[in-house]
Amino acid sequence: MTTHDDESRPDGPRATHISAPRSIETRTSWIVASLSLVMLGLSFGGPWITAVGLKEIASDTGGARQVPSLAVSLALFGVGVGGLLMGRLANSYGVRLTVITGSVMIAIGLFISSLGQPWQLYVGHGLFMGLLGNAGLNAPLFIYVSRWFDRRRGSALALISSGGYLAGFIWPTVFERAIANFGWRSTMVGFAVLQLVVIVPLAIIFLRQPPETPKPQEVRRKGEARPTVLGWHPNVAFILIACAGFLCCVTMSMPQQHLVAFCSDLGISSTLGASMLSVLLGMGFFSRQGWGWLSDRTGGLITAFFSSIMQCAAMSGFLFTQDTAGLFTVATAFGLGFSALIPAYVLTIRDLYPESEAHWRVPVVLLATGTGMGTGGWLAGYLYDIYGYYIPAFATGVAFNIVNIAILSILLLRQRTTMTMARAY
Repeated sequence: MTTHDDESRPDGPRATHISAPRSIETRTSWIVASLSLVMLGLSFGGPWITAVGLKEIASDTGGARQVPSLAVSLALFGVGVGGLLMGRLANSYGVRLTVITGSVMIAIGLFISSLGQPWQLYVGHGLFMGLLGNAGLNAPLFIYVSRWFDRRRGSALALISSGGYLAGFIWPTVFERAIANFGWRSTMVGFAVLQLVVIVPLAIIFLRQPPETPKPQEVRRKGEARPTVLGWHPNVAFILIACAGFLCCVTMSMPQQHLVAFCSDLGISSTLGASMLSVLLGMGFFSRQGWGWLSDRTGGLITAFFSSIMQCAAMSGFLFTQDTAGLFTVATAFGLGFSALIPAYVLTIRDLYPESEAHWRVPVVLLATGTGMGTGGWLAGYLYDIYGYYIPAFATGVAFNIVNIAILSILLLRQRTTMTMARAY
């Protein structure tokens, strides 16, 4: 297993001998990564208002939980779709423009959603908060920060990809109290103003041009017909990686979007449910940093494989646990398990494909994971409305996770085979 710094890369389209350039990493690299984390932690706070206030919003919009669930799903789907455009815009005009625009769109989306009709929730979340809002921060900042690093890129990606989980660690308890005291509509309006007055100044002051990456001297293998990835056409491996990202995120999103409502159905207070969600996402945030350290040493694919196995095991725990202490334990295990997956996929793309393709390959993978997150959240609400409880939804999540593990197993076996063949060659 190799990382992007290794001198030999038999499983990607790059050359087999790459001279080791001087590192571009500096103290500024980590400042940029940390501030990007702060901005993402704020921008992803908006959908958590809907997740925490799911029962109240459902009650105000006709009683069906799939209405607020679909709104959150549309926001996540919009982030992925919008990332395709925003990644290109950031590549052409700079990340500062997309981040500022995104923050303004998030504020507009929260104002529209606070009006309270189902279609306003859908438009506010899907179009403004997702497609035009968080999409302007998520994929552009992933690509931007990765260009400040060459030796510890996995750790940096783990840090900034934790923005959504930092939001989930901090905001659920805050939003639960704010909704109880002021209502979910006022909470949305207040948060719209907060994220706007923090993100825009940070973007103006700190988002600058990343350093130029030294161009290494490359020597191709004699007789090599065309570049391959894992021995396949590059897009074959890419499609499988994207499919794996979609499948695991269907599972990942179900407890995140429905844990508070699930606890309430079991007679556990909303306050404890919000605290449980904060524990789940807090564990995800902190353990993701450890997974990032590991991925710098083992690579993205193997990290995703073990993380997915742990997520599947923890998801199974929700099927058999209904007491408060047990659910806190399962939530902690779930946070530990799922946290490596998204940055591991991004690191895999950066390892296996040229930097010149990052501006579109990374957003496509994030589209796949965002679509999976949106699908899982909506599907859990849909199945709940059919059956009246969450067990069928969680069992479906386990099934999706098993297919994800199968795809990652194929990719890992293919990687091992190509590395063995390269050494023999």
